[in-house]
Amino acid sequence: MKATTQPPLLSAVLSLAATSFAFCTETPEAKPFGKTKDGAPVEVFTLVNKQGVKLRAMTYGATVLSLETPDRNGKSADIVLGYKTLGQYEKSSPYFGAIVGRYGNRIAGGKFTLQGKEYKLAENNGAPGLKSSLHGGLRGFDKVVWKAEPLAQDGAQGVRFSYLSKDGEEGYPGNLEVKVTYWLNDQNEWRVDYEMASDKATPVNLTQHSYFNLKGEGRGDILGHELTVPAAKFTPVNAAMIPTGELRSVAGTPLDFNQPKAIGARIQADDEQLRLGGGYDHNFVLKRPLFSGLSGRGTFPAATVHEPETGRVLTILTSEPGIQFYSGNFLDGTLTGKAGARYPKRSGFCLETQHYPDSPNQPSFPSTILKPGKVLKSTTVFQFGVK
Repeated sequence: MKATTQPPLLSAVLSLAATSFAFCTETPEAKPFGKTKDGAPVEVFTLVNKQGVKLRAMTYGATVLSLETPDRNGKSADIVLGYKTLGQYEKSSPYFGAIVGRYGNRIAGGKFTLQGKEYKLAENNGAPGLKSSLHGGLRGFDKVVWKAEPLAQDGAQGVRFSYLSKDGEEGYPGNLEVKVTYWLNDQNEWRVDYEMASDKATPVNLTQHSYFNLKGEGRGDILGHELTVPAAKFTPVNAAMIPTGELRSVAGTPLDFNQPKAIGARIQADDEQLRLGGGYDHNFVLKRPLFSGLSGRGTFPAATVHEPETGRVLTILTSEPGIQFYSGNFLDGTLTGKAGARYPKRSGFCLETQHYPDSPNQPSFPSTILKPGKVLKSTTVFQFGVK
């Protein structure tokens, strides 16, 4: 994430930037996607490009509903898990396709201390004695209705989601103004731009939580997908899935994906970290400069996934220092997806670009504290191809 000294009112910054766009591509239209149980209307936007890629996202949770990409034979399929109706997302969703925050991943014990004051959060994850606050709490950013603005520029369609997280929401300090923009361009890139500002110091760690299956959602497990992650180290966890503070080498462990490896090749290995996570559910320290604060320049390689049957390739670039690889360990077949197929264990994977878990309680980790008067910026790019 990148912090600048621009004024905290993002609307002014973004409106100036928009004037430089050449609006040569048709602006996507908003269509209704039902109402929440509280009666709030939800809209969906469809972004398309010239290569046959199509992304649908709704205002509830800034959630990606579907993402269609072609295989090596030109046949398109939806490669993200999700539901058919809004009611299903409200009832029980493991963060399918959503933006999670104010703090993605876990904060130990549901608390942190900032500027001498302790803040208490919802303990919505873990067993007794091993509790943590996960993905923003009981009503994180995945469970709110965002405002949306359709966008277009030459060779790309987009939608900008915005949300004001008020001071004290889910226990976090500061009025946090958030804007997340999805762009889909003709180079088969889905770009996610984050911009945030707060009137008080606060921890911030947003991420995009799509579950991928490059064979197509509902079409079996992801164990044959070949994963590459350019990371020399990872952050090992304890029994509560909280980082111990160590940056441990991946060398000689099942977490070494510096060369392409099938996800399922070592997932059953006799390894303490895999036992604790029930599979892969770990943050990788990317091979890029580490920064003491919320700073960084440009995007760096974060992961590549190749699915041999279809030839689909997903490449991820990010300005973040870490990426969480989750192998769908807690999917158990009880959830039915949008095409009518159930989602069993390991039928989807997540690659969540991020700062490290529990950073507010780990002073040696890159800081996630956003201070007033600054704008935090972060970018992740998902590239789609075949081979």
